[in-house]
Amino acid sequence: MSQRPVIGVVPATRTVEGGGFTVNRPFPTATLAQVDPFLLLDEMGPVDLGPGEAVGAPDHPHRGFETVTYVLDGGVEHRDSAGHAGRIGPGDVQWMTAGRGVVHSELPTEALLRDGGRMHGFQLWVNLPRRDKMMAPRYQEIAAAAIPRATSPDGLVDVSVIAGESLGARAAIDTRTPILYLHVRLAPGGSLPQPVPPGWNGFAYVIEGNATIGSHPIPPRHAALLGDGDQVLIENRSTSPVSLLLLAGVPLREPVVQYGPFVMNTRQEILQAIRDYQSGALGKL
Repeated sequence: MSQRPVIGVVPATRTVEGGGFTVNRPFPTATLAQVDPFLLLDEMGPVDLGPGEAVGAPDHPHRGFETVTYVLDGGVEHRDSAGHAGRIGPGDVQWMTAGRGVVHSELPTEALLRDGGRMHGFQLWVNLPRRDKMMAPRYQEIAAAAIPRATSPDGLVDVSVIAGESLGARAAIDTRTPILYLHVRLAPGGSLPQPVPPGWNGFAYVIEGNATIGSHPIPPRHAALLGDGDQVLIENRSTSPVSLLLLAGVPLREPVVQYGPFVMNTRQEILQAIRDYQSGALGKL
C-alpha cells in the first residue's frame, strides 16, 4: 500500500456564525480555501450552556451544495420551506442536499434552550457537481443507532461510518459523489490503516487528544491535509484517547463561484439564485 503523507497542517480559526454561536473552522480561511469537493467544516463547540443561552441559525437559504450536520452532544431542530422538519441529537446525522434551493432554520432543541447543557457537533458543506446543482432537495436523517460502527480486532479502534467504508462496515447514507466520512476513536496504542482511493482529496480533523497521522503529530483543533496514496495510517501514540474525523472525496475540478449560502459554477447562476431567493421562489418559512 502507498501511504498518504501529511502535506500541510492547518489550525482551526474561531469565528461566530448564525445567531451568535462560536465555531472552530479549519476552512475556508485565509490559509485554506477548500478541499475539493468540501467547501467548509465547522466544529460547533464544545460549549456548556446555561438555560436560555443556546442559539442557532435562523431562516437562511441554500442552493448548489449539501450540508451535513453531525451532533455529538446537544440537539438541533430543523425546518424548511418545503415543509420538512426534523430533530437530531447525540450521534445523529442529517445529510441535506439543497440542490435547487431551500430556506431553512437550524435551532437548538427546546430542551437545550430551556435547561442548558453541552452543545458539540459539526457541519460540513459538500459541493455538488454541475449536473446536480439544480436537483430536487432531499434529506437523509440517520439516527445514531442506524449509523454503522466497526471495531478493530484488538478493540483499540472504534469507527462510526457516516459515508464510505471502514473495517468492513459500509455507510447507510447515499452520496452524490464518492465520499469517505469517518469518526475515528483510538485508545492508547490504537492504529488504523484506512484505505483511501488514489486521486481522492482528503484531510483529518483532530477533535480530542494528539493523533499521529502518517507519522506526523497532529494536535486538537488542527486539520492534516493528506497527499496522494491509497492508504492513510492513523495512530494513537499517546496515553490518552484520540478522536478525529477523516474525510476524503473525489475532487470535482469545476469552477466554484460562491456568494454566502449559494455555491454555483458561474456568476450568472449566483445572480439568478439571489433573484430567486428575493422573489420567494425558494419558498419561505
